[in-house]
Amino acid sequence: MQESSEFQELKRRFRRWTFPMTVAFLVWYLLYVVLSGWARGFMAIELIGEINVGLVFGLLQFVSTFLIAWAYARHAEKALDPIADKLRHEVEEKTQ
Repeated sequence: MQESSEFQELKRRFRRWTFPMTVAFLVWYLLYVVLSGWARGFMAIELIGEINVGLVFGLLQFVSTFLIAWAYARHAEKALDPIADKLRHEVEEKTQ
């Protein structure tokens, strides 16, 4: 099954989405860490009252995590699940 063209397509679609998204998130996260450590003046800029740039960036980490999870769920539903379901049914038929 792993050598089938459909399985290879499933892996390709998975990797094509997850690798770039992982890199993008890691860059975004490391930017936050680097700015927190070496650009304290920038991160301390107050935007509204006691809310500063560092707090906003920190909260945006949570927002970006949830957005990525939501986007992956949509991607999987449209591009991965149909192929995975088909492959699962083929495997189940062969094992019966």
